[in-house]
Amino acid sequence: MHNECVTTTRTPTASASPSGLLAAVDMGSNSFRLEIGRVVGARYRRVEYLKRTVRLGAGLDADSRLTDEAADRGLACLTEFAAHLQELPRAQVRAVATQTLREASNRDEFLQRAQQVLGLPIEVISGREEARLIYAGVAHLQPSGEPRLIADIGGRSTEPVLGQGRRPLAAESFPVGSVGLSMRYFADGALTAPAFRAAQIAAGAEFEEVLETFAPGRWVEALGSSGTAGAVSQVLLQTGVTDGRITPQALAWMIERCIEAGHVDRLDIEGLRDDRRAVIPGGLAILYTLLTHFGIEAMLPAKGALRQGVIVDLHERLAAARGTRVHDVRDHTVGALQIRFGIDTAQAARVRAVALALHDAVSLDDEAQSRRELGWVCDLHEIGMSLSHHDYHRHSAYILSNLDAPGFSQSQQRRMGQLVLAQRGGLRKIEAGLQDLSFAWRVLCLRLAVIRCHARDTGRLPELLLSRRGDRTALLSWRPARVSISPRTLHLLHEEAQAWQRAGVLQLDLGD
Repeated sequence: MHNECVTTTRTPTASASPSGLLAAVDMGSNSFRLEIGRVVGARYRRVEYLKRTVRLGAGLDADSRLTDEAADRGLACLTEFAAHLQELPRAQVRAVATQTLREASNRDEFLQRAQQVLGLPIEVISGREEARLIYAGVAHLQPSGEPRLIADIGGRSTEPVLGQGRRPLAAESFPVGSVGLSMRYFADGALTAPAFRAAQIAAGAEFEEVLETFAPGRWVEALGSSGTAGAVSQVLLQTGVTDGRITPQALAWMIERCIEAGHVDRLDIEGLRDDRRAVIPGGLAILYTLLTHFGIEAMLPAKGALRQGVIVDLHERLAAARGTRVHDVRDHTVGALQIRFGIDTAQAARVRAVALALHDAVSLDDEAQSRRELGWVCDLHEIGMSLSHHDYHRHSAYILSNLDAPGFSQSQQRRMGQLVLAQRGGLRKIEAGLQDLSFAWRVLCLRLAVIRCHARDTGRLPELLLSRRGDRTALLSWRPARVSISPRTLHLLHEEAQAWQRAGVLQLDLGD
Protein backbone atom coordinates (compact mmCIF):
# COMPACT_ATOMS: atom_id res chain seq x y z
CA MET A 1 0.00 0.00 0.00
CA HIS A 2 1.29 3.46 -0.85
CA ASN A 3 1.19 4.95 2.59
CA GLU A 4 2.40 8.43 3.38
CA CYS A 5 3.22 8.47 7.07
CA VAL A 6 2.83 11.70 8.97
CA THR A 7 4.60 11.51 12.29
CA THR A 8 2.10 11.21 15.10
CA THR A 9 1.92 14.29 17.27
CA ARG A 10 0.99 13.38 20.82
CA THR A 11 0.71 15.57 23.88
CA PRO A 12 0.79 13.92 27.32
CA THR A 13 -2.77 13.55 28.58
CA ALA A 14 -2.38 11.80 31.91
CA SER A 15 -3.72 14.77 33.81
CA ALA A 16 -6.58 15.40 31.42
CA SER A 17 -10.04 13.97 31.77
CA PRO A 18 -10.54 11.31 29.08
CA SER A 19 -14.13 12.48 28.65
CA GLY A 20 -12.81 15.78 27.31
CA LEU A 21 -11.13 14.12 24.34
CA LEU A 22 -12.93 13.94 21.00
CA ALA A 23 -11.82 12.25 17.81
CA ALA A 24 -12.58 12.55 14.11
CA VAL A 25 -11.85 10.05 11.36
CA ASP A 26 -11.87 11.80 7.98
CA MET A 27 -12.06 9.28 5.12
CA GLY A 28 -11.14 11.52 2.22
CA SER A 29 -10.66 10.57 -1.41
CA ASN A 30 -6.89 11.02 -1.27
CA SER A 31 -5.98 10.67 2.40
CA PHE A 32 -7.49 9.25 5.58
CA ARG A 33 -6.90 11.32 8.69
CA LEU A 34 -7.35 10.69 12.39
CA GLU A 35 -7.40 13.64 14.75
CA ILE A 36 -7.89 13.59 18.51
CA GLY A 37 -8.38 16.90 20.23
CA ARG A 38 -10.12 18.87 22.90
CA VAL A 39 -12.48 21.87 22.64
CA VAL A 40 -12.40 24.22 25.61
CA GLY A 41 -14.54 27.29 25.09
CA ALA A 42 -13.37 29.04 21.98
CA ARG A 43 -10.04 27.20 21.94
CA TYR A 44 -9.08 23.95 20.25
CA ARG A 45 -6.10 21.84 21.20
CA ARG A 46 -4.81 18.96 19.07
CA VAL A 47 -3.71 15.90 21.03
CA GLU A 48 -2.91 13.42 18.28
CA TYR A 49 -2.91 13.43 14.48
CA LEU A 50 -2.24 10.75 11.88
CA LYS A 51 -2.48 11.01 8.11
CA ARG A 52 -2.23 8.18 5.63
CA THR A 53 -2.32 8.50 1.85
CA VAL A 54 -4.84 5.85 0.83
CA ARG A 55 -5.93 7.12 -2.63
CA LEU A 56 -9.39 5.67 -2.20
CA GLY A 57 -10.65 7.94 -4.98
CA ALA A 58 -8.18 6.45 -7.44
CA GLY A 59 -9.81 3.08 -6.84
CA LEU A 60 -13.15 3.77 -8.52
CA ASP A 61 -13.48 1.79 -11.74
CA ALA A 62 -15.49 2.69 -14.85
CA ASP A 63 -18.68 1.44 -13.17
CA SER A 64 -18.03 3.58 -10.07
CA ARG A 65 -17.22 0.47 -8.06
CA LEU A 66 -14.51 0.61 -5.45
CA THR A 67 -11.84 -1.90 -6.40
CA ASP A 68 -10.66 -4.58 -3.99
CA GLU A 69 -7.19 -3.05 -3.91
CA ALA A 70 -8.50 0.38 -2.91
CA ALA A 71 -10.85 -1.15 -0.35
CA ASP A 72 -7.97 -3.11 1.19
CA ARG A 73 -5.88 0.06 1.46
CA GLY A 74 -8.72 1.80 3.26
CA LEU A 75 -9.37 -1.13 5.61
CA ALA A 76 -5.69 -1.41 6.50
CA CYS A 77 -5.62 2.26 7.42
CA LEU A 78 -8.79 2.00 9.51
CA THR A 79 -7.30 -0.98 11.36
CA GLU A 80 -4.40 1.22 12.35
CA PHE A 81 -6.71 4.05 13.39
CA ALA A 82 -8.86 1.69 15.47
CA ALA A 83 -5.85 0.83 17.63
CA HIS A 84 -5.47 4.52 18.53
CA LEU A 85 -9.16 4.85 19.45
CA GLN A 86 -9.52 1.89 21.80
CA GLU A 87 -9.58 3.96 24.98
CA LEU A 88 -12.12 6.52 23.75
CA PRO A 89 -15.87 5.91 24.26
CA ARG A 90 -17.75 5.53 20.99
CA ALA A 91 -19.85 8.61 21.73
CA GLN A 92 -16.68 10.71 21.63
CA VAL A 93 -15.62 9.61 18.14
CA ARG A 94 -17.18 10.46 14.79
CA ALA A 95 -16.12 9.00 11.44
CA VAL A 96 -17.14 10.65 8.17
CA ALA A 97 -16.63 9.72 4.51
CA THR A 98 -16.76 12.09 1.57
CA GLN A 99 -16.96 12.16 -2.23
CA THR A 100 -15.52 8.75 -3.15
CA LEU A 101 -18.07 6.96 -0.99
CA ARG A 102 -20.79 9.31 -2.18
CA GLU A 103 -20.01 8.02 -5.68
CA ALA A 104 -19.16 4.37 -5.06
CA SER A 105 -21.97 2.07 -6.20
CA ASN A 106 -20.76 -0.63 -3.80
CA ARG A 107 -20.30 1.71 -0.86
CA ASP A 108 -22.62 -0.23 1.45
CA GLU A 109 -20.51 -3.35 1.03
CA PHE A 110 -17.33 -1.43 1.84
CA LEU A 111 -18.92 0.45 4.75
CA GLN A 112 -20.09 -2.77 6.36
CA ARG A 113 -16.51 -4.08 6.40
CA ALA A 114 -15.05 -0.72 7.37
CA GLN A 115 -17.39 -0.29 10.33
CA GLN A 116 -16.46 -3.74 11.62
CA VAL A 117 -12.77 -2.87 11.40
CA LEU A 118 -13.12 0.58 12.94
CA GLY A 119 -15.68 -0.49 15.52
CA LEU A 120 -17.74 2.62 14.82
CA PRO A 121 -20.53 3.76 12.50
CA ILE A 122 -19.26 5.66 9.46
CA GLU A 123 -21.35 8.56 8.16
CA VAL A 124 -21.30 9.38 4.45
CA ILE A 125 -21.87 13.13 4.40
CA SER A 126 -23.25 15.19 1.53
CA GLY A 127 -21.10 17.75 -0.25
CA ARG A 128 -22.85 20.69 1.36
CA GLU A 129 -22.58 19.10 4.79
CA GLU A 130 -18.88 18.61 4.13
CA ALA A 131 -18.63 22.32 3.25
CA ARG A 132 -20.46 23.28 6.46
CA LEU A 133 -18.10 21.19 8.58
CA ILE A 134 -15.04 22.58 6.79
CA TYR A 135 -16.25 26.08 7.57
CA ALA A 136 -16.84 25.11 11.22
CA GLY A 137 -13.25 23.88 11.49
CA VAL A 138 -11.75 27.01 9.96
CA ALA A 139 -14.05 29.37 11.87
CA HIS A 140 -13.05 27.78 15.18
CA LEU A 141 -9.30 27.59 14.57
CA GLN A 142 -9.01 30.85 12.64
CA PRO A 143 -11.82 33.12 13.90
CA SER A 144 -12.68 36.34 12.12
CA GLY A 145 -15.60 38.70 11.96
CA GLU A 146 -14.95 39.51 8.30
CA PRO A 147 -17.01 37.89 5.52
CA ARG A 148 -14.81 35.34 3.79
CA LEU A 149 -14.64 32.67 1.16
CA ILE A 150 -13.18 29.30 2.10
CA ALA A 151 -12.43 26.75 -0.60
CA ASP A 152 -11.46 23.13 -0.03
CA ILE A 153 -10.06 21.11 -2.94
CA GLY A 154 -10.18 17.45 -2.06
CA GLY A 155 -9.36 14.34 -4.01
CA ARG A 156 -12.68 14.08 -5.85
CA SER A 157 -14.64 17.18 -4.86
CA THR A 158 -14.28 20.90 -4.29
CA GLU A 159 -16.30 22.80 -1.71
CA PRO A 160 -16.51 26.62 -1.70
CA VAL A 161 -18.30 28.13 1.29
CA LEU A 162 -19.10 31.73 2.10
CA GLY A 163 -19.58 32.84 5.68
CA GLN A 164 -19.04 35.37 8.40
CA GLY A 165 -18.02 34.66 11.95
CA ARG A 166 -19.20 31.17 12.88
CA ARG A 167 -22.11 31.23 10.43
CA PRO A 168 -21.87 29.78 6.91
CA LEU A 169 -24.03 31.76 4.48
CA ALA A 170 -23.71 29.77 1.24
CA ALA A 171 -22.10 26.41 0.51
CA GLU A 172 -21.68 24.31 -2.62
CA SER A 173 -19.93 21.10 -3.59
CA PHE A 174 -18.69 20.06 -7.01
CA PRO A 175 -17.56 16.56 -8.04
CA VAL A 176 -14.17 17.73 -9.28
CA GLY A 177 -10.99 17.18 -7.28
CA SER A 178 -7.25 16.78 -7.57
CA VAL A 179 -7.31 12.99 -7.86
CA GLY A 180 -10.24 12.78 -10.27
CA LEU A 181 -8.99 15.53 -12.57
CA SER A 182 -5.42 14.17 -12.56
CA MET A 183 -6.68 10.70 -13.48
CA ARG A 184 -8.81 12.09 -16.29
CA TYR A 185 -6.45 14.57 -17.95
CA PHE A 186 -3.00 13.45 -16.79
CA ALA A 187 -3.55 9.70 -16.57
CA ASP A 188 -0.30 8.78 -18.31
CA GLY A 189 1.67 11.28 -16.26
CA ALA A 190 2.29 13.55 -19.26
CA LEU A 191 2.11 17.27 -18.38
CA THR A 192 1.16 19.30 -21.42
CA ALA A 193 -0.36 22.72 -22.02
CA PRO A 194 -3.42 21.24 -23.84
CA ALA A 195 -4.05 18.89 -20.92
CA PHE A 196 -3.96 21.78 -18.44
CA ARG A 197 -6.32 23.82 -20.62
CA ALA A 198 -8.76 20.91 -20.89
CA ALA A 199 -8.65 20.35 -17.12
CA GLN A 200 -9.27 24.04 -16.46
CA ILE A 201 -12.25 24.09 -18.83
CA ALA A 202 -13.72 21.05 -17.07
CA ALA A 203 -13.32 22.71 -13.67
CA GLY A 204 -14.72 25.99 -14.99
CA ALA A 205 -17.80 24.25 -16.33
CA GLU A 206 -18.55 23.10 -12.77
CA PHE A 207 -17.96 26.48 -11.11
CA GLU A 208 -19.77 28.59 -13.69
CA GLU A 209 -23.22 28.27 -12.15
CA VAL A 210 -22.19 29.80 -8.79
CA LEU A 211 -20.05 32.73 -9.89
CA GLU A 212 -22.61 35.22 -8.64
CA THR A 213 -22.99 33.45 -5.30
CA PHE A 214 -19.28 33.77 -4.55
CA ALA A 215 -18.65 37.10 -6.30
CA PRO A 216 -15.75 39.20 -4.86
CA GLY A 217 -18.08 41.82 -3.42
CA ARG A 218 -19.49 39.27 -0.97
CA TRP A 219 -16.22 38.52 0.88
CA VAL A 220 -13.02 40.32 1.87
CA GLU A 221 -10.59 37.41 2.27
CA ALA A 222 -10.16 34.02 0.64
CA LEU A 223 -8.72 30.96 2.38
CA GLY A 224 -7.78 27.55 1.04
CA SER A 225 -8.51 24.63 3.34
CA SER A 226 -7.13 21.47 1.80
CA GLY A 227 -4.05 19.42 1.11
CA THR A 228 -3.82 21.01 -2.33
CA ALA A 229 -3.84 24.59 -1.04
CA GLY A 230 -1.39 23.74 1.72
CA ALA A 231 0.98 21.94 -0.65
CA VAL A 232 0.93 24.76 -3.21
CA SER A 233 1.43 27.42 -0.52
CA GLN A 234 4.44 25.52 0.83
CA VAL A 235 6.05 25.33 -2.63
CA LEU A 236 5.52 29.05 -3.24
CA LEU A 237 7.01 29.88 0.14
CA GLN A 238 10.08 27.65 -0.20
CA THR A 239 10.83 28.75 -3.75
CA GLY A 240 10.41 32.40 -2.80
CA VAL A 241 7.81 33.02 -5.50
CA THR A 242 5.48 34.44 -2.83
CA ASP A 243 5.32 34.55 0.95
CA GLY A 244 2.95 31.58 0.80
CA ARG A 245 0.09 33.49 -0.79
CA ILE A 246 -1.56 31.69 -3.68
CA THR A 247 -2.08 34.03 -6.63
CA PRO A 248 -3.06 33.45 -10.26
CA GLN A 249 0.43 34.54 -11.33
CA ALA A 250 2.13 32.15 -8.92
CA LEU A 251 -0.11 29.29 -10.06
CA ALA A 252 0.72 30.07 -13.70
CA TRP A 253 4.39 29.82 -12.73
CA MET A 254 3.86 26.37 -11.18
CA ILE A 255 1.86 25.16 -14.16
CA GLU A 256 4.67 26.31 -16.46
CA ARG A 257 7.20 24.35 -14.35
CA CYS A 258 4.99 21.27 -14.76
CA ILE A 259 4.84 21.70 -18.54
CA GLU A 260 8.61 22.17 -18.70
CA ALA A 261 9.11 18.93 -16.77
CA GLY A 262 6.81 17.16 -19.22
CA HIS A 263 6.01 14.25 -16.90
CA VAL A 264 5.14 13.84 -13.23
CA ASP A 265 8.14 11.54 -12.74
CA ARG A 266 10.45 14.37 -13.78
CA LEU A 267 8.65 17.03 -11.78
CA ASP A 268 11.15 18.42 -9.29
CA ILE A 269 10.00 21.59 -7.57
CA GLU A 270 11.42 22.60 -4.23
CA GLY A 271 8.91 21.98 -1.44
CA LEU A 272 6.72 19.53 -3.39
CA ARG A 273 6.46 16.22 -1.58
CA ASP A 274 6.78 13.00 -3.54
CA ASP A 275 3.32 11.80 -2.50
CA ARG A 276 1.76 14.96 -3.94
CA ARG A 277 3.31 14.73 -7.44
CA ALA A 278 0.70 12.45 -9.02
CA VAL A 279 -2.24 14.67 -8.05
CA ILE A 280 -0.71 18.14 -8.23
CA PRO A 281 -1.63 18.72 -11.92
CA GLY A 282 -5.35 18.36 -11.24
CA GLY A 283 -5.06 20.40 -8.05
CA LEU A 284 -3.26 23.23 -9.86
CA ALA A 285 -5.87 23.27 -12.63
CA ILE A 286 -8.69 23.57 -10.10
CA LEU A 287 -6.95 26.21 -8.01
CA TYR A 288 -6.10 28.35 -11.03
CA THR A 289 -9.66 28.11 -12.33
CA LEU A 290 -11.10 28.87 -8.91
CA LEU A 291 -9.00 32.01 -8.47
CA THR A 292 -9.56 33.37 -11.97
CA HIS A 293 -13.30 32.59 -12.09
CA PHE A 294 -14.09 33.84 -8.57
CA GLY A 295 -11.93 36.95 -8.88
CA ILE A 296 -9.55 35.93 -6.11
CA GLU A 297 -6.37 38.00 -6.23
CA ALA A 298 -4.72 36.12 -3.37
CA MET A 299 -5.63 33.08 -1.28
CA LEU A 300 -4.02 32.15 2.03
CA PRO A 301 -3.84 28.62 3.46
CA ALA A 302 -6.37 28.19 6.23
CA LYS A 303 -5.97 26.81 9.71
CA GLY A 304 -8.63 24.20 10.26
CA ALA A 305 -10.27 21.71 7.97
CA LEU A 306 -12.98 19.06 7.85
CA ARG A 307 -11.58 16.95 10.67
CA GLN A 308 -11.54 19.86 13.14
CA GLY A 309 -15.03 20.83 12.01
CA VAL A 310 -16.22 17.31 12.80
CA ILE A 311 -14.75 17.56 16.30
CA VAL A 312 -16.25 21.01 16.92
CA ASP A 313 -19.65 19.77 15.68
CA LEU A 314 -19.40 16.66 17.87
CA HIS A 315 -18.53 18.84 20.86
CA GLU A 316 -21.67 20.91 20.25
CA ARG A 317 -23.83 17.79 19.85
CA LEU A 318 -22.62 16.35 23.15
CA ALA A 319 -23.11 19.69 24.88
CA ALA A 320 -26.69 19.81 23.55
CA ALA A 321 -27.34 16.27 24.78
CA ARG A 322 -26.06 17.24 28.25
CA GLY A 323 -28.30 20.30 28.26
CA THR A 324 -25.41 22.77 28.45
CA ARG A 325 -26.46 24.06 25.03
CA VAL A 326 -30.05 24.55 23.93
CA HIS A 327 -29.66 23.09 20.42
CA ASP A 328 -27.26 21.46 18.09
CA VAL A 329 -27.45 22.37 14.40
CA ARG A 330 -29.77 19.45 13.64
CA ASP A 331 -32.46 20.82 15.95
CA HIS A 332 -32.28 24.11 14.07
CA THR A 333 -32.46 22.26 10.73
CA VAL A 334 -35.57 20.34 11.77
CA GLY A 335 -37.28 23.54 12.93
CA ALA A 336 -36.40 25.28 9.67
CA LEU A 337 -37.77 22.35 7.64
CA GLN A 338 -41.04 22.43 9.58
CA ILE A 339 -41.47 26.07 8.57
CA ARG A 340 -40.29 25.56 4.98
CA PHE A 341 -42.70 22.68 4.32
CA GLY A 342 -45.64 24.02 6.35
CA ILE A 343 -45.74 21.10 8.77
CA ASP A 344 -48.52 20.92 11.36
CA THR A 345 -46.21 21.39 14.34
CA ALA A 346 -48.94 20.71 16.92
CA GLN A 347 -49.56 17.29 15.39
CA ALA A 348 -45.83 16.64 15.13
CA ALA A 349 -45.44 17.46 18.83
CA ARG A 350 -48.30 15.10 19.76
CA VAL A 351 -46.78 12.23 17.78
CA ARG A 352 -43.31 12.96 19.20
CA ALA A 353 -44.54 12.91 22.80
CA VAL A 354 -46.35 9.59 22.38
CA ALA A 355 -43.60 7.88 20.37
CA LEU A 356 -40.83 8.83 22.79
CA ALA A 357 -42.92 7.83 25.81
CA LEU A 358 -43.54 4.41 24.25
CA HIS A 359 -39.86 4.13 23.31
CA ASP A 360 -38.76 4.93 26.87
CA ALA A 361 -41.29 2.52 28.37
CA VAL A 362 -39.89 -0.51 26.59
CA SER A 363 -36.37 0.43 27.76
CA LEU A 364 -34.67 -0.26 24.47
CA ASP A 365 -31.00 -1.13 24.73
CA ASP A 366 -30.30 1.60 22.26
CA GLU A 367 -28.00 4.56 21.78
CA ALA A 368 -29.33 7.97 22.72
CA GLN A 369 -28.75 8.99 19.10
CA SER A 370 -31.43 6.54 17.92
CA ARG A 371 -33.93 8.11 20.31
CA ARG A 372 -33.10 11.56 18.96
CA GLU A 373 -33.55 10.29 15.39
CA LEU A 374 -36.99 8.97 16.33
CA GLY A 375 -37.89 12.39 17.72
CA TRP A 376 -36.75 14.17 14.55
CA VAL A 377 -38.70 11.69 12.42
CA CYS A 378 -41.82 12.49 14.44
CA ASP A 379 -41.19 16.21 13.89
CA LEU A 380 -40.98 15.65 10.13
CA HIS A 381 -43.15 12.59 9.54
CA GLU A 382 -45.74 14.60 7.57
CA ILE A 383 -43.24 16.58 5.48
CA GLY A 384 -44.45 14.76 2.37
CA MET A 385 -47.91 16.33 2.68
CA SER A 386 -46.41 19.40 1.03
CA LEU A 387 -46.45 17.32 -2.19
CA SER A 388 -49.58 15.22 -1.76
CA HIS A 389 -51.76 13.80 1.00
CA HIS A 390 -51.97 10.55 -0.94
CA ASP A 391 -49.11 8.24 0.11
CA TYR A 392 -47.56 11.17 1.94
CA HIS A 393 -45.33 8.79 3.93
CA ARG A 394 -43.58 7.79 0.69
CA HIS A 395 -43.07 11.43 -0.25
CA SER A 396 -41.83 12.11 3.28
CA ALA A 397 -39.29 9.29 2.99
CA TYR A 398 -38.01 10.58 -0.34
CA ILE A 399 -37.67 14.15 0.88
CA LEU A 400 -35.92 13.17 4.11
CA SER A 401 -33.51 10.88 2.28
CA ASN A 402 -32.51 13.39 -0.38
CA LEU A 403 -32.76 17.00 0.78
CA ASP A 404 -29.82 19.09 2.00
CA ALA A 405 -30.14 19.01 5.78
CA PRO A 406 -27.31 20.76 7.65
CA GLY A 407 -25.96 18.62 10.46
CA PHE A 408 -27.29 15.33 9.10
CA SER A 409 -25.18 12.84 7.19
CA GLN A 410 -26.47 11.00 4.14
CA SER A 411 -26.31 7.79 6.18
CA GLN A 412 -28.46 9.28 8.92
CA GLN A 413 -30.96 10.70 6.44
CA ARG A 414 -31.34 7.28 4.83
CA ARG A 415 -32.09 5.70 8.23
CA MET A 416 -34.62 8.40 9.02
CA GLY A 417 -36.14 8.03 5.57
CA GLN A 418 -36.67 4.31 6.17
CA LEU A 419 -38.25 5.01 9.54
CA VAL A 420 -40.65 7.64 8.20
CA LEU A 421 -41.56 5.32 5.30
CA ALA A 422 -42.59 2.73 7.88
CA GLN A 423 -45.03 4.99 9.72
CA ARG A 424 -48.07 3.52 7.97
CA GLY A 425 -49.12 0.81 5.53
CA GLY A 426 -47.63 -2.65 5.16
CA LEU A 427 -44.27 -3.60 6.61
CA ARG A 428 -42.94 -5.50 3.62
CA LYS A 429 -41.43 -2.33 2.14
CA ILE A 430 -38.96 -2.15 5.05
CA GLU A 431 -38.55 -5.90 5.50
CA ALA A 432 -34.75 -5.82 5.35
CA GLY A 433 -34.48 -3.09 7.99
CA LEU A 434 -36.76 -4.96 10.38
CA GLN A 435 -34.08 -7.61 10.84
CA ASP A 436 -32.51 -5.06 13.17
CA LEU A 437 -34.71 -5.51 16.24
CA SER A 438 -33.92 -2.09 17.69
CA PHE A 439 -35.11 -0.53 14.41
CA ALA A 440 -38.25 -2.74 14.49
CA TRP A 441 -39.14 -1.51 17.99
CA ARG A 442 -38.68 2.12 16.90
CA VAL A 443 -40.98 1.46 13.94
CA LEU A 444 -43.59 0.05 16.30
CA CYS A 445 -43.37 3.08 18.61
CA LEU A 446 -43.77 5.46 15.67
CA ARG A 447 -46.69 3.58 14.14
CA LEU A 448 -48.53 3.35 17.46
CA ALA A 449 -48.01 7.08 18.03
CA VAL A 450 -49.40 7.91 14.58
CA ILE A 451 -52.45 5.73 15.31
CA ARG A 452 -52.94 7.27 18.75
CA CYS A 453 -52.86 10.79 17.25
CA HIS A 454 -54.60 10.05 13.95
CA ALA A 455 -57.71 12.08 14.80
CA ARG A 456 -55.62 15.18 15.59
CA ASP A 457 -57.71 15.42 18.71
CA THR A 458 -56.40 17.55 21.54
CA GLY A 459 -59.10 16.28 23.90
CA ARG A 460 -58.61 13.81 26.72
CA LEU A 461 -57.81 10.43 25.22
CA PRO A 462 -56.59 7.26 26.91
CA GLU A 463 -52.82 7.01 27.25
CA LEU A 464 -51.21 4.08 25.45
CA LEU A 465 -48.97 1.92 27.63
CA LEU A 466 -46.37 -0.34 26.07
CA SER A 467 -44.25 -2.99 27.71
CA ARG A 468 -42.14 -5.80 26.36
CA ARG A 469 -41.85 -9.48 27.09
CA GLY A 470 -38.57 -10.77 25.79
CA ASP A 471 -37.12 -9.36 22.59
CA ARG A 472 -40.11 -9.86 20.31
CA THR A 473 -43.40 -9.45 22.20
CA ALA A 474 -45.02 -6.06 22.79
CA LEU A 475 -47.89 -5.72 25.28
CA LEU A 476 -50.22 -2.76 24.70
CA SER A 477 -52.78 -1.39 27.12
CA TRP A 478 -54.15 2.03 28.04
CA ARG A 479 -55.15 4.12 30.98
CA PRO A 480 -57.41 5.06 32.53
CA ALA A 481 -58.60 1.52 31.88
CA ARG A 482 -62.21 2.58 32.43
CA VAL A 483 -62.04 4.93 29.44
CA SER A 484 -62.86 3.15 26.23
CA ILE A 485 -60.69 3.65 23.17
CA SER A 486 -62.73 4.82 20.22
CA PRO A 487 -63.89 2.07 17.82
CA ARG A 488 -61.88 3.69 15.03
CA THR A 489 -58.65 3.65 17.05
CA LEU A 490 -59.31 0.09 18.21
CA HIS A 491 -59.86 -0.95 14.60
CA LEU A 492 -56.50 0.56 13.62
CA LEU A 493 -54.75 -1.15 16.54
CA HIS A 494 -56.15 -4.55 15.53
CA GLU A 495 -54.93 -3.95 11.97
CA GLU A 496 -51.54 -3.02 13.39
CA ALA A 497 -51.33 -6.28 15.34
CA GLN A 498 -52.17 -8.22 12.18
CA ALA A 499 -49.51 -6.35 10.19
CA TRP A 500 -46.83 -7.36 12.69
CA GLN A 501 -48.10 -10.92 12.73
CA ARG A 502 -47.72 -11.09 8.95
CA ALA A 503 -44.24 -9.60 9.15
CA GLY A 504 -43.19 -12.21 11.69
CA VAL A 505 -40.78 -9.86 13.47
CA LEU A 506 -42.64 -8.66 16.57
CA GLN A 507 -45.87 -9.79 18.18
CA LEU A 508 -48.23 -7.06 19.30
CA ASP A 509 -50.68 -8.16 22.00
CA LEU A 510 -53.58 -5.78 22.74
CA GLY A 511 -54.95 -5.38 26.21
CA ASP A 512 -58.58 -5.51 25.13
